[in-house]
Amino acid sequence: MTNSTTVKELTHFIGGQQVAGASGRFSDVYNPATGEVIAKVPLASSVEVKAAIQKAKEAFPAWRDLSVAKRAEVVLKFRNLLTANKEKVIDLICTESGKTVEDAMGEITRGLESVDLAISAPHLVKGEYSVNVGGGINAYSAKYPLGVVAAIAPFNFPIMVPLAQTSMAVAVGNAVILKASERVPMTALYISELWKEAGLPDGIWTVVNGDKEAVNELLENPAVEAISFVGSTPVARYIYETSAKYGKRVVALGGGKNNMVVMPDADLEQVANAFISAGYGAASQRCMAISTLMAVGQDTADRLVGILKEKIEALKVGAYQDGADYGPVISPQAKQSILAAIDQGEAEGAALVVDGREKEITKNSKGFFLAPTLFDHVKPGMELYDQEIFGPVRNIVRVDSLEEAISLINEHELGNGVTIFTNDGAAARKFTTEIDVGMVGVNVPIPIPVGYHNFAGFKGSRFGDGQMFGPDQARFYTKSKMVSERWITPSDSSGLSFAFPSNK
Repeated sequence: MTNSTTVKELTHFIGGQQVAGASGRFSDVYNPATGEVIAKVPLASSVEVKAAIQKAKEAFPAWRDLSVAKRAEVVLKFRNLLTANKEKVIDLICTESGKTVEDAMGEITRGLESVDLAISAPHLVKGEYSVNVGGGINAYSAKYPLGVVAAIAPFNFPIMVPLAQTSMAVAVGNAVILKASERVPMTALYISELWKEAGLPDGIWTVVNGDKEAVNELLENPAVEAISFVGSTPVARYIYETSAKYGKRVVALGGGKNNMVVMPDADLEQVANAFISAGYGAASQRCMAISTLMAVGQDTADRLVGILKEKIEALKVGAYQDGADYGPVISPQAKQSILAAIDQGEAEGAALVVDGREKEITKNSKGFFLAPTLFDHVKPGMELYDQEIFGPVRNIVRVDSLEEAISLINEHELGNGVTIFTNDGAAARKFTTEIDVGMVGVNVPIPIPVGYHNFAGFKGSRFGDGQMFGPDQARFYTKSKMVSERWITPSDSSGLSFAFPSNK
């Protein structure tokens, strides 16, 4: 485990080098399992971000002009280095985010899917060609990288989301600036060294650490062509509106209030296991975590409550080296906010099935641990239902029919992920057809697509037209030119014409 007694002063990664912060401002990086400050991360000023953007801008032309095969070769070398050093990456993820080893390994595996897709960039950036579209003219399209692009990453996935946001951007020829979460900067700085070792030219990969000042410079600087963001819905809306104001291409993914609809015919033992793993894994700090179990029928709900109560109370919460089911939340502020949400849920009349507040690890641990909490009889209008609680507090909503479940879900402002558990094909078809949510599962607890399919929610869960995973990444990070060409021979003759060009 990383030594948590020494507070290290971290850097930025600019121009292929570790660069000390110059703003004089720092933020604490915690080990959430111990509550200790393990590092100080510099918060870049707008002047520092401008300098980083300029370095990236200067490096871009040579990388753009390198063959797409050579760029893919660098990405492949990076993949091999990441795989060879995965134990180091796991240690960093667990230390600064509090995840379990199993969860960190899963995050790396999913992140590698994005790298693998980026290796296939030569295929994804192929253009189209038409011969003799008219008058001896051939027409073709060609894709070109945008230039300098930026990714603003969340704390909950120190490596998976940054890799999903940036791998394709690098492969298709852009210079990438990653604004890592100031809560988990060490993983991003480490993979910067792997990119350098893989042969990526200096300036093509940049990490600037910072807060709103750094973010605003990325959003407003005219040299930055595109912004990719993952985080909460209010911030995603701000990122989108500000980026659009400055004429940038943008995709901003926000929060998710994800539901698991359970039909009476489902295997409730399987449902309970799926709900607990999807709901409480990573201390519920996933945008695709299941927040709400929506049970169809009172009998279904009653039986599930009995099964869930015993299983949830048996969950082991602890540090990653302790064989825990899940670890701490990210910060002391997050813990206090989640505890306040539990108090509010109780005050609003929701029924506590499992109360994690009084557990020993919640009350007396130095780390930011929260034992699991489950509410029943949650209704629209309650904070537990309306808001995304980014911590191990889950809820049960009782409905009388599948139609009622679909209606409630479609009325919610967020539409990230949803799943249904049933053995009825007709019910599943109705659900997948009528539900207004971006990622849908059938008997799949977390319906996050694999890296070679697109990823994005609907409504307040997504602003902009891009995707985080999948082939649309190649489209998002490139621009297309249409070329019409004709080679004229001396024998060609054409008179003067003012008619609009057409193929007669």
